[in-house]
Formats: sequence, C-alpha cells, structure tokens
Amino acid sequence: MKTAGFSALLVITAFASARADLTIVQKVEGAGPPAEMTIKIKGDKARIDATPQLTTIVDGKTGEVINLMKDQKTIVRMSAEKMKAAADMISKYTNKNETTGKPKLAGTGKKETINGYEAEEYVCDTSFGKATYWIAPKFPDGAAILKQLQSLKSEIWNPTNSNMPDYRDFPGLPIKTIMDMGGTVVTSTVISVKQDPLSDADFAVPKDFKEVKVPEMSSLLEKNEEPATTSPAP
Repeated sequence: MKTAGFSALLVITAFASARADLTIVQKVEGAGPPAEMTIKIKGDKARIDATPQLTTIVDGKTGEVINLMKDQKTIVRMSAEKMKAAADMISKYTNKNETTGKPKLAGTGKKETINGYEAEEYVCDTSFGKATYWIAPKFPDGAAILKQLQSLKSEIWNPTNSNMPDYRDFPGLPIKTIMDMGGTVVTSTVISVKQDPLSDADFAVPKDFKEVKVPEMSSLLEKNEEPATTSPAP
C-alpha cells in the first residue's frame, strides 16, 4: 500500500491533468509485491487506481483530490489548500539534500529496449531521492501524448514546487521511472497507453460512499514539531 501510495503521488505530480482522454497502465514494483496501476485522464480530471482498494480522483481545475477507500466505502476529500499544505510538509521532511528549484535531467548515454521500445536513460536528483527515467523518443504518438500530459499548469502540482522534473523538458515519453529513496526503490514501467474515449462515470464519486474528515495539515505539522515539555515518569 505504501508503494502504491507513493507511486500515486508521483503520478499526480507528473501527469496532473490533460485535454484529451488517455489511459495509462503501469507495473509498479518496490517495497511490496508487484502491482498494476491504471491512470485515466479526461479533460481536467485524472483517476489513479493504485490498488484494488484505493482510487484517487484529481480535479486539475480546482486542485481538489478525492481518495476512495473501497473496502470501507469512504471518501477522504482534500481541498487545493490542504493539498498544498501537504506538499509543503512533504517537501520539508524529504528535502534532505537541500535541493531547490527545478531539477535538471542529465542523459547518461545508456540505451535499453523496454517492452519493445528503444529508450535512453536520464537521471536527476530530487527532494525524494535519485530519479532515473528511461525515455522512449520514438514511442507511437509519443509527442502528442506528452503534449496532453503537459497541457495543464497548476501552482499546486507545479513540478518546481514539488522538486520534481518538469515534463515539458522531457525529450520523449518516459516509459520507465525508478525512484531511489535511500533504501526503498520504486519502479514504474508503462505497460500500455490508450487514447480511447472515457466515461464521465469513471471520475464520479459513488453515491453510497460516506465522507470522512481529515485533520488540518498545519495541526499535524505543529504536533510533529512540538518539543517535549514534560519529564518522563520515574
């Protein structure tokens, strides 16, 4: 679940939203057993099925994020303001290398065939750790797909704010991403990409799900930073 959750965060940051229908299926490997993650994008909305139990719906226009917990049939709704606070908190506690600004991609010259496509290796340092991208410059309709993924700008999901590379600088479609977070390595590999029309129902909240309130990020941050003021009992 932890691996899938982090991968979903990367997807939200990287893909944000697009102007046409798009379905991307990825294989995710890392701290847990291999899993398949599906990303659906339609207009200003994105849906990430990270696990059979967890679905995340992102509204690129408002910045709102909704997590659907299918086992409990509950909804956790995060406003744009709360998501920005969460992103700031994550940045504060993961920015161990004091990296600032937009990370720069650097080509290594290595080449590899991944799922039948020729790919070139690029690396960069982020606040999460070292990122490795295998980019396929000749992926079918790669330029059009990449343009779809770049079509919406948002301050909340700005790659610079999250200290992730800007996909507008990518020379092709990234089909394999490796994040090395100091002991934990998460690998996401694209299995398929489709541009078939999607239903609006895919991005709607089920009527029988109940909403659960979440605490303010500022309160959690203050609690984390609060020093101990009492001595331990003898």
